[in-house]
Amino acid sequence: MTTPFYVSPQQAMADRAEYARKGIARGRSVVVLQYADGIVFVAENPSRALHKVSEIYDRIAFAAVGKYNEFENLRIGGVRYADLRGYTYDREDVTARGLANVYAQTLGTIFSSAAEKPYEVELIVAEVGEGPEDDQIYRLPHDGSIVDEHGSVAVGGNADQISTYLDQRHRDGMTLAEALKLAVDSLSRDNNGGERSLTAEQLEVAVLDRNRPQKRKFKRVLGGQLSRLLESGEGAADSEESSDSDGAEESTPESED
Repeated sequence: MTTPFYVSPQQAMADRAEYARKGIARGRSVVVLQYADGIVFVAENPSRALHKVSEIYDRIAFAAVGKYNEFENLRIGGVRYADLRGYTYDREDVTARGLANVYAQTLGTIFSSAAEKPYEVELIVAEVGEGPEDDQIYRLPHDGSIVDEHGSVAVGGNADQISTYLDQRHRDGMTLAEALKLAVDSLSRDNNGGERSLTAEQLEVAVLDRNRPQKRKFKRVLGGQLSRLLESGEGAADSEESSDSDGAEESTPESED
């Protein structure tokens, strides 16, 4: 009788985590940024049928990378949870924190179970508040842990490099056009430091706009509106560079004096 092959629990968990990370790394990244009037979601996604960004409830949205069938099942479960809780109690009782806890339990249970493979997904759950200080953004990796994010967050294959780029350039009070321009610039960078050109047709963009008069704050940004925002973001960046260079020229004589 042969001796069963033994793998330590630590090694088994490490192997499962590596498997999930490799699956997630194959997906195109998603960026989420706070701006003055809400939260913007930007994903590199040429498909118009398979969404990476979706509405969950009145003030809550969901973004994901990885295997579509797996995060779509999670999205549907989140919608059912939100609808049931809002109907049973009150609409105000449906929060991003509560939804993130539900997702964390599901992902954690699947990750620690030896009976099935871990989900190859990484999620973002965001809720827009009455003001920027009330916004909530939660990132959920494949193992079910919860990371409370502020300002900006990226998930997907190139997330570390994109997050570094965003941390250096994101600021409070940005307009939607400025935040969108920053998100597209970060997604355009590849692992080798080069830059690609992303058009409106290659992007999936949505916002949680706190200023919308209706309860549902989620809105997709499509077509001509998206193109205009991208163009205005380019114009704002150009004017900012121009003003910076003008200021440098004016300060030169003073420094020489």
